[in-house]
Amino acid sequence: MATVVLLGTLDTKGHEYAFVRDRLREAGVDVLLVDTGVLGEPLVAPDIPREEVARAAGADHADLVRDADRGQAMDVMGRGAAAVLTRLHGDGRVDGVAAIGGSGNSSIAARAMRELPVGVPKLIVSTVASGDTRPYVGAVDITMTYSVVDISGINQISARILTNAAGAIAGMATARVPEATGERPLVGATMFGVTTPCVTHARERLEELGYEVLVFHATGTGGQSFEALATGGYLVGALDATTTELADELVGGVLSAGPDRLRGVGRAAIPQVVSLGALDMVNFGPRDTVPERFEDRNLYVHNPTITLMRTTPEEMAELGRRIAERLNGTSGPTVLFVPLRGVSAIDVDGQPFRDAEADEALFAALRQDVDTSKVELVEVDADVNDPAFATAMADRLHELIGAAG
Repeated sequence: MATVVLLGTLDTKGHEYAFVRDRLREAGVDVLLVDTGVLGEPLVAPDIPREEVARAAGADHADLVRDADRGQAMDVMGRGAAAVLTRLHGDGRVDGVAAIGGSGNSSIAARAMRELPVGVPKLIVSTVASGDTRPYVGAVDITMTYSVVDISGINQISARILTNAAGAIAGMATARVPEATGERPLVGATMFGVTTPCVTHARERLEELGYEVLVFHATGTGGQSFEALATGGYLVGALDATTTELADELVGGVLSAGPDRLRGVGRAAIPQVVSLGALDMVNFGPRDTVPERFEDRNLYVHNPTITLMRTTPEEMAELGRRIAERLNGTSGPTVLFVPLRGVSAIDVDGQPFRDAEADEALFAALRQDVDTSKVELVEVDADVNDPAFATAMADRLHELIGAAG
C-alpha cells in the first residue's frame, strides 16, 4: 500500500489535517502524520511527534516552547521535518507528501519537500499559492494549489478543496510510470529564446549520438533545476549553452538563478561544455517596470511582459571574471566554447544588441582569467546559433562523456 506523509502544525491545523488524513485513507493509501507544531498542544495524535522532529534538527522542543521565538521555531522545525522526511524516504516509506496551511506551515513543509528527489509527489494547499510561489517551490517539483479560503475549520469550500487535494496526492502516490524500454543516458542543456537554434541543433546531434536531452529554460528556476538534476546524479553530461542568468544576478534582473549558478555541475564532477548564450542581456518585466536608473541604456521590448537591456563592456568583463572563477573551481572535465561573432540571436550584425566592444570585453576577461590547465578554452569564429558551433559543442561533450566512462 502506498504511503502519504502529511507534514503540519497540528497545534493550529490539527482538525483540518485529520480531515485530509481520513480522505486519504478512504482513497486507499496509508498515512503518516508528522507534527511540526510548537506552542500549543496537538489537536490530533501524530504518528511522529513534534519532539522527534525537533530532535532531528539537533534541538530540544521544550526549549522552543520556552523561548517562544516563532522565527527560530520555524527554522528548527523546517530543518527537522527535512531530516525526518529524508529518513522516511530512505526507508521506503514516502510515496507522496502533502501539507496544508498558510505561509508559516507552507514554508516548513516546502523546506522539507525540497530535500526529496525529483519525481516524489509533493503537494501543498496554501493561502499563498496565488502569489509568488518561487520561494516555496524552488527548483523542484512541488505542486501548490490555492486554498481559496483560509485553512480555518471545515466548511463547504474548504471541504471541497481539501478533498480534491487528498484525491490528487493519493492519485500521484499510487501512479506508476510505464516501464521504459531502451532508456538512454541523460544530458542537460540550457536554452533561451535567443539561443533556441543553437540548443536545437545540439540536442538533435546529441540524440543522434544516443542521448536523451533535457532542455531547461534559463529563467532562474530553470538554471537551478538544471544544476539540481546534475548534483542529484541524473545527468551524465551538461551542455550549458545559455548562461544568461549570470547577467541578471550581476545587474539585478528578474531571472537570476542565484549565486550558485555555474557551480553545481562542477561539484557533480560530470563532463560539461559551457558557452556564453544570452550574456548580452538582462531581463526585466514590462517596459514600465525597468528601473529608472537604466532609462538611458539600450532597451529592447522582447514582448509585452519582457524587456531586455544590453549589458555594457564593464558588465561583460565582470561576467567573464565570474565565469572564469566558477569554472576554475570545477571538479570534472570542462570545456568553454566562445562564439566570437555573437552570443545571442540579437547580438549579431544588424541586430539591436550587436556590440562588438562589449563582447570583446567578455572574451578578454575569459582569456585572462580562465585557468587553461583545468578548463579547455575553445574560440570559434561563429555566432552562438551557427549550426557548426552547436554541433562542435555536442561532439565535444560526447567525447568528454566517453572519456569519463
